Amino acid sequence: MTSDFDVVVERDSAGYYVASVPALHGCHTQARSLDVLMERVQEVVSLCMEEQGTPHESLEFIGVQRIRVAS
Repeated sequence: MTSDFDVVVERDSAGYYVASVPALHGCHTQARSLDVLMERVQEVVSLCMEEQGTPHESLEFIGVQRIRVAS
């Protein structure tokens, strides 16, 4: 059985790529390159699913919005 997951990829100030899988709580990883990041995402999703099981509710990806908040 296979499952599809949306992955959010960002780059931090040190140049690392950071991936998060919103459907799996606490499912994150990082790497210096996108190729390595995608390998690590596969691994971390498998580990998160072993721990948490398959998500009961499927999330539908809508988009990404950037907002500015005064501090």
